[in-house]
Amino acid sequence: MKKFSVRGVIYVLVILLGLFSALPNLLPASAQQKLPEWYTQNQLSLGLDLQGGSHLLLTADTAPLFDKAFDDMRESLFKQFRDAGIRYQVQSAAKNHLQFTLMANANAQKAWDILTAYRYSTEGKPQFAIDRNDNVISVALTDEYKTALVNDAMARSVEVVRRRLDETGLVDPSISRQGDDGVLVQMPGVTDPSAIRDLLGTTAQMRFHWVTDGSQRTGVIRVPDMQGNTTYTLEKRVAMEGEHISDAQLAFDPNTGNPVVNFKLDSVGGSLFADMTRSHIGVPLAVVLDGKVITAPVIRAVIGAGGGEISGDFTANEAKELALLLRAGALPMPLHVIEERTVGPDLGSDAIEMGLTTGLIGAAMVLALMVVLYGRWGVIACTSLAINIGMLFGVLSVFGATLTLPGIAGIILTLGMAVDANILINERIKEESRRGKPAGTAIRAGFDKAWSTILDSSLTTLIAVSLLFMFGSGPVKGFAITIGIGLFTSMFTAIAVTRLLISAVTRGKERQVLQFPGYGWFTRKAGTPINFLRGRVTGLCVSAFLSVASVVAFFTPGLQYGVDFTGGTLVEVSTQHVQVDELRSAFEANGIEGVSIQEFGNQGDYLIRVPVADSPSTANAEGVNTEQSEPDTSYQVAQSGQVAAVKQVVQSLDKDATFPRVDMVGSKVSGGFADASILAVLIAGGGILAYLWLRFESHFALAATATIALDLTKTIGFFALTGLEFNLTAVAALLALIGYSINDKVVVFDRIREGFRMTPDKPIEEVLNSSITATLSRTVFTSLTTLLALLPMGIAGGASVASFALPMLFGIVIGTSSSIFVASPILYYLGKRREAKGLAQLRPTSEEIRESLAHIP
Repeated sequence: MKKFSVRGVIYVLVILLGLFSALPNLLPASAQQKLPEWYTQNQLSLGLDLQGGSHLLLTADTAPLFDKAFDDMRESLFKQFRDAGIRYQVQSAAKNHLQFTLMANANAQKAWDILTAYRYSTEGKPQFAIDRNDNVISVALTDEYKTALVNDAMARSVEVVRRRLDETGLVDPSISRQGDDGVLVQMPGVTDPSAIRDLLGTTAQMRFHWVTDGSQRTGVIRVPDMQGNTTYTLEKRVAMEGEHISDAQLAFDPNTGNPVVNFKLDSVGGSLFADMTRSHIGVPLAVVLDGKVITAPVIRAVIGAGGGEISGDFTANEAKELALLLRAGALPMPLHVIEERTVGPDLGSDAIEMGLTTGLIGAAMVLALMVVLYGRWGVIACTSLAINIGMLFGVLSVFGATLTLPGIAGIILTLGMAVDANILINERIKEESRRGKPAGTAIRAGFDKAWSTILDSSLTTLIAVSLLFMFGSGPVKGFAITIGIGLFTSMFTAIAVTRLLISAVTRGKERQVLQFPGYGWFTRKAGTPINFLRGRVTGLCVSAFLSVASVVAFFTPGLQYGVDFTGGTLVEVSTQHVQVDELRSAFEANGIEGVSIQEFGNQGDYLIRVPVADSPSTANAEGVNTEQSEPDTSYQVAQSGQVAAVKQVVQSLDKDATFPRVDMVGSKVSGGFADASILAVLIAGGGILAYLWLRFESHFALAATATIALDLTKTIGFFALTGLEFNLTAVAALLALIGYSINDKVVVFDRIREGFRMTPDKPIEEVLNSSITATLSRTVFTSLTTLLALLPMGIAGGASVASFALPMLFGIVIGTSSSIFVASPILYYLGKRREAKGLAQLRPTSEEIRESLAHIP
């Protein structure tokens, strides 16, 4: 009794802590002002799809970074060779690989000593791979050094992006590194990120070069001006890097009134600038920004004030932006926008209202069903479920999670799946009570028998959810985190809270037999199981036919892929008087090809899809060297131009048109997403197969995996026939269905395994029929509660979650029926085959092995 009391106190403290953590999310602003800030800040933040805003995913172009490191090494190396009198002849210097031949054998050892000094960095790590074949030497960047360069450049890039956004006065932007070469920028409240996109896409690498008269043939470069009208011949050697600029501000020329940029140099830059101007009186000094000459004034006198003025054909806004870029610093490598998503504030508020409404309706329906099914025991389950949701919000708040629309879907699905554990417990206690066992014994036996099933089903679901987190991005990760945390809180509340409440209600009545409501067909007497396997051939044939038809539908008519898979631009448009034909004609007249227009929602609401923009090859027509390899932004410009062009066409027809949502996904993102999605599904199936193989037996694992494959093909067919958009939300639905479907099959298989252990001599057909019958009420009730939880979202959720809710509703029906009419017949045939080989249906337990060894004389 003392032990139970201590455990009960711990449970109560954990519950109170979770609910206390969730409370700030419900407190009004007036109440929050009276509480400590550390407590009130413990809240969920709303995702961009719920509050409106934009997110940009930028990827780094690492080629210029490697080129600069290689060029610096080459120039420094050959300078030392020249100083040491070592003659050489360059054979090739392309793709960061240098090959040259030493002209004099006497200098070979000295040259090798110089080369060796370049092999390792100051930290002792190899930077260059050096290969020598007689007098022919090859030098190339090592992969380890490239990785180190990228990691350092990415860390600096994140800081530069943060400084640039801070300079704009943008409130609470979120900047984080994404993968190996990506930067994710989330900006609440920003619904037109075009200016931010341009700001972040500018490298702002400024350098100073001396202008030459063109008489030199080597050591020079040709660089165009900003307008492309004039080409300057400059010394290739950089006179001074822009990194020495410590401040820059917009100003106006007192003589002309034109906007200029006044800059200040740090102490090192000021001293260097004075020295270089002293020796170049009368020589033009070109200011080069990202490979283009801004201005090239002639030096009339020594500039020793530690600063200067940049003038050009600027507007005030252009000069202000240039000053901002110089203050924030240059990016070490170009960043290109490859994904852009924008949600208007109105759409965000509608999403919140929809999520709350459908969530509350779904929860109310689930709780009402539990009370109808189990009476007072259902009230206990409802209390446990309410605590579960409260603790889920508490844990999410502690981690500072961001609540998104898929996250709300995850919470609703968590509620539906959490009911399963409570139903399992109630059904087990009901079975023990029908055998005449008193309350205390029935409760202990019910929880003990339900625990193994709950653990197996939760772990298999966790495998699928983990893959969602590993391979998903953005909202999918939020969905995975919600489900993952929900699984743990559900296990805690089902095993600990529900048991605590049931024990409290039955205290003093431990010797009485508990009474549960009965439901006719679901409460068949022991010994009279339903003969489900009688229709095994029909079940398998129907399932196979539907799966084959789904595979055919996958090719014809095929799936309606979203921009997450195909790349391109999706713009949601809301107009008053524009018709589809008018839009289509306007797009054709403006040369926008391949546009797909889909009506949805209310009249005047359209989804406009434009295929991914092609990136034309950019070649230097003059065939001359440029100051640096310019980043290929043609794709970025073309893709961004699609959004502007679509908006311009629509507004030419209706100037009051609004654009609640914009999604722009590049081919790199879409290709990687498609590969990751396929890999996630395959690994999910493999992980679940391996787990079931270890926990059960090979034929159990094969039966479950084959059934999951059949369920998935039918769901794919559902997407093809209904024309639902197949996007990242759809992939989340597929992986969630894998978890849900395997969860259902584990419950049935767990009872079959129990039947094999209790009656090993019983025919396999009878064991399967009795096990399916014993779990029938749980299977139907769990599916019904999950359906009720998702039904409001499926009906009223709108286009944003249709790709999740509708296939989930379909999948629940398919998954439930397949557990009875597909998985069990497959297990039957595999079991008969195993039986024919003289093998037992289950491997012996450790206790059975010890017992058999004890009888050996």
